[in-house]
Amino acid sequence: MNRKSLLLYVVFLLNCWNIVFCQQKKVTFITPRIKTIDTLFKGELSLRAIVIDNHKLWYATTKSRIGYIDWRTSEKKEFKIPDNTRYEFRSISQTSKAVYFLSIGNPASLFRLDKKDFSIKKVYEEQHPKVFYDCLSFWNQKEGMAVGDPIDNCLSLLITHNGGLNWTKMSCDSLPQMFQDEAVFAASNSTLCSFKSNTWVVTGGSNARVFYSKEKGKNWTVYNTPIAEGTTMKGIFSVAFYDENTGYIVGGDYEKPDQDFSNKAQTTDGGTTWHLKANHSGFGYASCVQYAPKSKGKKLLVVGATGVFYSIDGGNEWEKLLNDTTFYTLRFIDSKTVILAGKNYVFKMTLN
Repeated sequence: MNRKSLLLYVVFLLNCWNIVFCQQKKVTFITPRIKTIDTLFKGELSLRAIVIDNHKLWYATTKSRIGYIDWRTSEKKEFKIPDNTRYEFRSISQTSKAVYFLSIGNPASLFRLDKKDFSIKKVYEEQHPKVFYDCLSFWNQKEGMAVGDPIDNCLSLLITHNGGLNWTKMSCDSLPQMFQDEAVFAASNSTLCSFKSNTWVVTGGSNARVFYSKEKGKNWTVYNTPIAEGTTMKGIFSVAFYDENTGYIVGGDYEKPDQDFSNKAQTTDGGTTWHLKANHSGFGYASCVQYAPKSKGKKLLVVGATGVFYSIDGGNEWEKLLNDTTFYTLRFIDSKTVILAGKNYVFKMTLN
């Protein structure tokens, strides 16, 4: 190999280190912390609702579609709701037997997909001009909750006690009142977080608050936060808890995506008090935050309008991993492997 050929080869290797081409989507590695990125899906869709099921990723999306991707076998299956309604799904959760997914807008429709025979059944419907559900989660195999925007000055909460076969809407008589123009965001299926019997719901708009229940929604306490609030597109867009005490919230001002202050906060007392972190540094508007498993609450990942960011110190400082701003949501497979999903792509990223 002559010197010119050797030089070209070295340049090629350097480019391979810094840039990976994933089915025509260019992903720039700006840190050696990333080991690999694999494209699991490419197509016309907008993904905000994903859930990990062993080696499968279940997703619910636009145009009445739900499906899964098996990253071990590369198998892909997609199903469409067989009626004339054009559903958009931004909420998803699961039990061992079924996947549940919930539409936004009127009518609100909650479906159950059987994991064994892939049959789909509607298990709840609600019609109202203001109806809008944002997030869905299960505490265990029998009990789950969906949260939505207020209709009668309180959170819209659906409860199941039989594994999702039947759902009941909670009365406002047993729920805290919400302020005018306070609502919940449907950015990433992460404005509701459940851990054991604990539940946290986050809001935005006129007020950015945390609604907390330690008894699976039976009683509620509301806490203020220092996250930006006061207009329709400000507030908390995502909440994550590592255990009963350690939690993190992100969001900010959707209309000012580069604004990197009053948009991230941490609690160490279960949500009673929140303290701003990395103010005037790190990322701007963010739509999803998640803790890495088995990290003692130290490692977090965020996606949003300014890229993909990673913290190894509990969210005090943040390192940018990717410049890509098209991801809306994320979920960890294990402590080093994470799924990133958003506009037209699903990636599996492995960290060093």
